[in-house]
Amino acid sequence: VQLQASGGGLVQAGASLRLSCAGSGLFFSNYVMAWFRQAPGMGREFVAALRWTEGTTYYGNSLKDRFIISRDNARIVVYLQMNSLKPEDTAVYYCAARVGSGHYTGADEYDYWGQGTLVTVSS
Repeated sequence: VQLQASGGGLVQAGASLRLSCAGSGLFFSNYVMAWFRQAPGMGREFVAALRWTEGTTYYGNSLKDRFIISRDNARIVVYLQMNSLKPEDTAVYYCAARVGSGHYTGADEYDYWGQGTLVTVSS
């Protein structure tokens, strides 16, 4: 399994940004693809996840009102649309995947990780 994240960059507060994660090798009947983020000096924080077969989603606390996770049905690509960005959203954003269809929010529950893409929000 390989995951390739892209789309990070430097934006001003209030802007929007869309991250992409392209997956390969996910030859499973059920799996979850997710986004985490890690700010400098902090642990890895759950952002959002999508159950691929069902298409259902769930989010980390307080992020659902600004972030939207979605997928490309024709390819194994998951997106993270981030709106009204704030300086505290600055972090390296990682995509992750695991087999299953449950509710997984812990970083240690995911087996596959992409390399991360840096998002910097200036005030």
